[in-house]
Amino acid sequence: MSVELPFAPVDTIIRRNAGRLRVSADAAEELARRVQDHGADLAVAAAEQATADGRKTLMAADFGVEQVVTRDELELPVAPVDRIARLKIDDSYRVSMDARIALADILEDYADNVASAAATLARHADRRTIQAEDIETYFALFD
Repeated sequence: MSVELPFAPVDTIIRRNAGRLRVSADAAEELARRVQDHGADLAVAAAEQATADGRKTLMAADFGVEQVVTRDELELPVAPVDRIARLKIDDSYRVSMDARIALADILEDYADNVASAAATLARHADRRTIQAEDIETYFALFD
């Protein structure tokens, strides 16, 4: 599976959690891959909810979101998030704009949590750079 999510916004998310630490390109790539996988899994669950409700359009509520933020508040771009949502679901589903924004918001929070933990792991290892291994260690410990 190719990575649909651009690394630059993911790198920005890591950096806002890194403080004075540097961020390796591999860390941004690894986090983008993990965020993408999580988003695709969330879309599968949302599609199941939509199907149970007799719909073929995913809505924000299918992701458990009642209040949708504005697009401008997000770091993650919505177009790649739309493609992520469609990775593991049937092509007959549609994804509403509110659902795309809700999923982007969920994934950004997810990335923030992982990036914060990765920064803690890098500091604990007495390194000045967050590396892919910090992202991997987070998932080995908490996934």
